[in-house]
Amino acid sequence: MTISTHTERTRRRGLLATAALLVTAGMALVPVSPAAAHHGWDGFETNNLVYIAGTVSSEGSWGDPHSHFDVTLDAQLPANTPDLPIPEELSGPEDSVRVESAVGYDGPHHELEVIIAPPWWSSSNGLDRTLRVAERFQGVGYINSTDDGLFRPVAFWYGDDNAPVNQVIGNTLPVRAPLPGTAQASDAPTGVPSTVGDPTELTPPAQDADNSSGPGTWVVWTVFAAVVVAAAMGSVFYIRRRTRHVERNQDA
Repeated sequence: MTISTHTERTRRRGLLATAALLVTAGMALVPVSPAAAHHGWDGFETNNLVYIAGTVSSEGSWGDPHSHFDVTLDAQLPANTPDLPIPEELSGPEDSVRVESAVGYDGPHHELEVIIAPPWWSSSNGLDRTLRVAERFQGVGYINSTDDGLFRPVAFWYGDDNAPVNQVIGNTLPVRAPLPGTAQASDAPTGVPSTVGDPTELTPPAQDADNSSGPGTWVVWTVFAAVVVAAAMGSVFYIRRRTRHVERNQDA
């Protein structure tokens, strides 16, 4: 009776261990979803800083991984960012001049959905509450590459006193794009690793789409899958051998 119980326990433990291994492997092999990729700066037109201004027109949603709300735009926007206090993190000359030179939005929408960092980040960078409907909002940031009704600021200002709120990690923009109407600055890098730009997802520098799924990536995943399968098969063989060993002892 004791040996039989021991056999069942061994079998159950082995099956649970194998199942856990396979589930973990399956989760690791699942590619990053479009929703997860959405959180980085790479999905936005980071070569074009845009200025918007208007009033908050929805209560929105506040939480992780991002907060978002709607802003009804002013009927007329200035050609460039007006005189606003630049957040300290973006006050360096290479970044502040770009924020101040952002072109006024001239797209087709009268209302934009604004996506910002989660409350834990914004509260430590100038915004310690939710924004109210009809409250003044101004922002400098990027339009989404695939959804031109979505705007993500690198900095924004709220209320009648234009309180500034930083939305990037570090002391630089995600990308130091060329200034409007000028050639590419030779003394400043165009691309800044997104690990210093996104407060919600520290990602490596963006890769070209043609290289992100190239042969090297497939080789790594193939080797990893082979290791997982080998480990799973080894577990199954071990369980079977252990079970037979215990059953022989029981028969003896």
